[in-house]
Amino acid sequence: MINMSDINDIRDLSKKGYRISDIHSITKRDPKTIKKYLEKEDFSETPPISKKNQSILDPYKETISGWLDEDRKHWKKQHHTARRVYDRLVSEEAYTGSYETVQRYVKIIRKDIQNKATQELIWEPGNAEVDFGEADFNVNGKCLRRKYLVVSFPYSNDGYAQVFGGETAECVCQGLQDIFRYIEGVPETLIFDNATGVGRRVGETVTVTELFKRFRAHYGFQIKFCNPRSGWEKGSVENKVGTVRRNLFVPVRSYNDIIEFNKGLLDEHIRKADELHYKKGVLIKELFRDDVKHFAPLPSKEFNVCRYEWFKADGYGKICIEGKHYYSTRPENHGKNVMAGIMSHYIDIINDDGTVLVRHARQYGDVRTDISDYSTTLEVLVRNAGAFGNSGIRKDMPDPLREYMDGLEKHELKTTLSLLSELNNTYGYETSLEAMSRSLRGDHLSGSDVRVVAERISSYGADTPPTPGPDLSCYDRAFRAGEEGACSC
Repeated sequence: MINMSDINDIRDLSKKGYRISDIHSITKRDPKTIKKYLEKEDFSETPPISKKNQSILDPYKETISGWLDEDRKHWKKQHHTARRVYDRLVSEEAYTGSYETVQRYVKIIRKDIQNKATQELIWEPGNAEVDFGEADFNVNGKCLRRKYLVVSFPYSNDGYAQVFGGETAECVCQGLQDIFRYIEGVPETLIFDNATGVGRRVGETVTVTELFKRFRAHYGFQIKFCNPRSGWEKGSVENKVGTVRRNLFVPVRSYNDIIEFNKGLLDEHIRKADELHYKKGVLIKELFRDDVKHFAPLPSKEFNVCRYEWFKADGYGKICIEGKHYYSTRPENHGKNVMAGIMSHYIDIINDDGTVLVRHARQYGDVRTDISDYSTTLEVLVRNAGAFGNSGIRKDMPDPLREYMDGLEKHELKTTLSLLSELNNTYGYETSLEAMSRSLRGDHLSGSDVRVVAERISSYGADTPPTPGPDLSCYDRAFRAGEEGACSC
């Protein structure tokens, strides 16, 4: 290691006229080293940087950071302790180091996150942040945990929420589109948390789904993704997710129709918008007007938030989506490739001519589901009426209609099923069953009556009172009066 005294000796010899070869002979230093220090122009001292030693924990730090980052989305009492991190590393990652090493690293990274989280960010109008939260809802009488998309405008602190079954690209695009339509514009830039719902992050690279690429091209906004474990980069929406849960979903909300519920949910931002901004002292709705000035106009056509994919039907003519959710097509489709249109709330089964065979409510979650629409099996059942007793269609029927059809001879049953199939193709399954039930008179069912009732249900509703006709009372008075007087109407 050459020191400053030796360097000065070299430079002094050079000033006296010695060549590099001469200096080499005198100092025994390598000619390259001599040349290096003769040409060096700056000998200012640089701050000492401590060299980091390799740690046995290095290969696991990304994993630990991911666990701790995920903790921030959940209840504080369910966060990882250092001991729990250590136990998981040993059992899941084959870690062989000490607990103390893990404990020190967990303490350092938590302190780092806390320090960075206190940094204040300055936001320009027209930008929005996007993230998901989760809350419980009473859905058709069942308590289910659902996701909700939050779009927050950090400049004004206004925000909007939409509820979905999951965090898929279809959910993100549908929620954004409904919010864009409601606010009548498109934000300049959307900031996402770690590609949630719209793509997949591997290291520093984010691969965006094809559907979201098309959606972004359609609406023309810019996108940014927060760095992993960098919640301070999007503090506004993180706060908004919690605010939405506390203010909109407590107590637990109920709904039967998620689309109608989401429409009403958009209006609920108004209450918050009438408040003063927590820092600026101006009404949130007034600040939001500045956001609106930076919005791009909506495109002339609405985006079709749907992706199309081929699936091979099983022996029952059902397709499986996401490895655990089964949807009926037609029994005749067994073993064939069937196209499905995948949306946020629905799954459409597409016929060969591009028309929709049947629409199913989309299922979410890790538990297997099996969804059937028995209207798609009617044509097969007509050809095999003997299977009626064990069919799902029989189970769907109201008790009086089921009892009536159970008592029919085979040829009569086939004729009645053919009538149901015909009505189903014209009026739909539910309307057809209702029409047959309303037309049943003891042990008699008239096809003509059923068609009239089905048309009435479809056009006006079965219980819609008749429209009042013209007032004919003057004619009644005239006829009753006879020759006593003429009608005065």
